[in-house]
Amino acid sequence: MGYIPLFVMLGGACVLFYLTVKNSLQRKLNLQKELLFKLNSLNPELGFVVQDQADPDSLVQALKQRPLKESVAKKALKIIREMKLNRNQYNALLRKAPYNWVGKIAGFQSI
Repeated sequence: MGYIPLFVMLGGACVLFYLTVKNSLQRKLNLQKELLFKLNSLNPELGFVVQDQADPDSLVQALKQRPLKESVAKKALKIIREMKLNRNQYNALLRKAPYNWVGKIAGFQSI
C-alpha cells in the first residue's frame, strides 16, 4: 500500500514531462510553418521561391538571384534568420537525451 502513491506520482511526472516536451516541439514546428507562410505572403514574387524550397539556406540563395526592393529583401532576410534560429533550436532540442526519447515516441523528426 505504501508504494502505490509513489508509482502514481512517478507515472504522473512522466506523463506531464511527455506532454510538456511534445507541446514545446509542436510549437516550434508550428512557428516554422508560420514563418514560411509569412515569407510566402510577404510578396507575391517570393511565392514561387518559397513553395519550392523550405530550406532557409537555399531561400537566401534564391533571394539573392531575384531583383527585389530593399525593404522587401530586408524583411525576407529577417524572416529567414528567424527560421534558421528556430530550426537550430528545434534540432538541438531533439538531440538532447530526455527530449529525444519523447521525440522518438511522438514521431518528431529534425527539420
